[in-house]
Amino acid sequence: MTDMPTASNQDPQADDHPAVPADSHDLIRVRGARVNNLKDIDVDLPKRRLTVFTGLSGSGKSSLVFGTVAAESQRLINETYSSFVQGFMPTLARPDVDVLDGITTAIIVDQERIGGNPRSTVGTITDANAMLRILFSRLGEPHVGPSTAFSFNVPSVSGSGAIKVGDKKATKASFESLGGMCPRCEGMGTVSEMDLTQLYDAEKSLNEGALTIPGYSADGWYGRIFSGCGYFDPDTPIKDFTDTELDALLYKEPTKIKVDGINLTYEGLIPRIQKSMLSKDIDSVQPHIRAFIERAVTQTVCPECDGTRLAEHARNSKIDGLSIADACRMPIVDLAAWVDRLDDPRVAPLLENLRATLSSFVEIGLGYLALERPTGTLSGGEGQRTKMIRHLGSALTDVTYVFDEPTVGLHPHDISRMNDLLLRLRDKGNTVLVVEHKPEVIAIADHLVDLGPGAGTGGGQVCFEGDLAGLEAADTVTGRHLHHRAVLKPQVREASGTLEIRDACANNLDHVDVDVPLGVLVAVTGVAGSGKSSLIHGSVSGQPEVVAIDQTAIRGSRRSNPATYTGLLEPIRKAFAKANGVKPALFSANSEGACPVCKGAGVIYTDLVTMAGVASPCEDCGGKRFRAEVLEYRLGDGDSAKDISEVLAMTVEAARGFFAEGAARTPAASKILDRLADVGLGYLTLGQPLTTLSGGERQRIKLATAMADKAGLYVLDEPTTGLHLADVDQLLGMLDRLVDSGRSVIVIEHHQAVMAHADWIIDLGPGAGQDGGRVVFEGTPAELVADRSTLTGQHLADYVGA
Repeated sequence: MTDMPTASNQDPQADDHPAVPADSHDLIRVRGARVNNLKDIDVDLPKRRLTVFTGLSGSGKSSLVFGTVAAESQRLINETYSSFVQGFMPTLARPDVDVLDGITTAIIVDQERIGGNPRSTVGTITDANAMLRILFSRLGEPHVGPSTAFSFNVPSVSGSGAIKVGDKKATKASFESLGGMCPRCEGMGTVSEMDLTQLYDAEKSLNEGALTIPGYSADGWYGRIFSGCGYFDPDTPIKDFTDTELDALLYKEPTKIKVDGINLTYEGLIPRIQKSMLSKDIDSVQPHIRAFIERAVTQTVCPECDGTRLAEHARNSKIDGLSIADACRMPIVDLAAWVDRLDDPRVAPLLENLRATLSSFVEIGLGYLALERPTGTLSGGEGQRTKMIRHLGSALTDVTYVFDEPTVGLHPHDISRMNDLLLRLRDKGNTVLVVEHKPEVIAIADHLVDLGPGAGTGGGQVCFEGDLAGLEAADTVTGRHLHHRAVLKPQVREASGTLEIRDACANNLDHVDVDVPLGVLVAVTGVAGSGKSSLIHGSVSGQPEVVAIDQTAIRGSRRSNPATYTGLLEPIRKAFAKANGVKPALFSANSEGACPVCKGAGVIYTDLVTMAGVASPCEDCGGKRFRAEVLEYRLGDGDSAKDISEVLAMTVEAARGFFAEGAARTPAASKILDRLADVGLGYLTLGQPLTTLSGGERQRIKLATAMADKAGLYVLDEPTTGLHLADVDQLLGMLDRLVDSGRSVIVIEHHQAVMAHADWIIDLGPGAGQDGGRVVFEGTPAELVADRSTLTGQHLADYVGA
């Protein structure tokens, strides 16, 4: 371990002044950290410095930074509130660590996607919209009302009635509140048109199962309501309904009815679907519901507000000829220039704050976004940088900023800008902790902590701690790969055909025409915001025979694990059931085989109300999650036979050998295990909760699952996210195997190693937002390097040393 900076060696004048006890608190001291796979590690982190944590995906970086340091900081801050307030806050358990002192307030900027609520936009989440609404309510002409009159989330409401206070005579009263919500689309910007042929089979009656909506079976709860409502005959085919009966089936407003003596509410199909399915973010619904929505519902721009979400009065009030709808629609870089030209002493403090927020967008490389952009459409990198905006102008110092791969989604051209921001935060007197794989970020670190030596159970140790020169000389996986560079392939594959994309106009695309070669590895590149995702997800994803793996997070509880998520548990349960002559359900901890005390969780959670809850291993099953009699059933030969809990405790690599031969041979399980090993997850335990996986591990587990589909074309959105330099080589090998097996692979990617390894590159740009949206290069990587006419070409040439 290297010596940490202290007050005496930081300040040249320190010798002139006697040391005070405060000077001894220049370190965050971690002793005996055991969170997840950490193995009793000790580490000293210098304060007011930039520390970068490196290591293989799954080596324990996030467990140390987020699960230990940041988690304890949050817990201690929460404990400063009263018990009453704590009752409304999430309870946080103390991390498993012996000593953790010197920590300061932690501000976490992670990769969790910003909530995709359909009403959430870039403007609402950064408060830029709130400031604009106040601005227009003060300066807009004609004046229409308070700031709520410009909010698309506030409807206009009115009412009247009688008010009576005590014994006094009732008096008539009325009220009216002006909101900015468009009455037609209710502030959504789009209206839904339903394809009635997807709701029911007109040839059948309701009792024959005419309704084809998920969950609306004839013998289910909804079937009972529709059959007993009395508005139509449930035995008559829908094609023979009268206009009145069809209107009641489709559009009737909520009405109280009684069926079999039970009070129920009847509501037409369309308003019921709108409330139960269409009001939710499409990314948050179950896959079969999502498939139904995409099949049955067509979203079109609201004809009344033209997608601005705003009522007419809000669109008509203007400042210097610009409405709030115009302001939210223009690129932020242009909006910032417009706000700079405004000068009115009545709103001077507001303009100052608005300018600072908008300039932060431009500074962080998001000037191409518009404030009306829904947050659900932001990429992982855009979302993370959007979260950073509120911290850039903060006057706080001596806090700890914790970043999880801040360069995700960034082109090499944009990484230097991100580095400047990290250094600025440090130079204000803050401690900056960064989990990162990119050599460009590792190079600016004041202090480096390399974890490993492997991943999962093979990691969790500090392999190196010190400066950049020390890491370069260290014999660790990171040290050996720091200057490793992929080389251009001497020969590229020949395309077997082309996929034509014509007149692509999604988001900022400028009527793009491009031919994507098939049967090869295609890399789609360009600076962040140039239109890569818009082109591929907008024109390719969603087609038959296409499997798209995007950056959306895996949704799973602590009961979900790699075995359940990938479908691996199914063949394993069947193998156990067949070998022992019992039901497969016994071998599920979420079904009949669950321990009756902990209900298959393996731990008992004790709720301590205002204090953090405590999880302790179940004494009945010893944390194994299954009933004792289930653990008596075994699979395999002789001494190597294992019970179901022992199988779930195996790593993917160990399980491959177990299920490959002998009495435990299960080809269906072996296929899934091979795919998990192919994506570099051989170290994962089959029963490890999904909630403990890192971002890179989650994306690769999705990739392994999707590879089971017999698709002809795979679309991968930044598959190197969360991958160590050493893991990227393994990913490239897997992509090669996919292509060599006759598949086509399109990768949206910034990583130069992937670009160099591709057979064909489609580069978008030349800039971001309105400056992008065009194809600026098509050809082989070697041609791109030789051409050097684009930003991508210049950076790729530097990378390969051309």
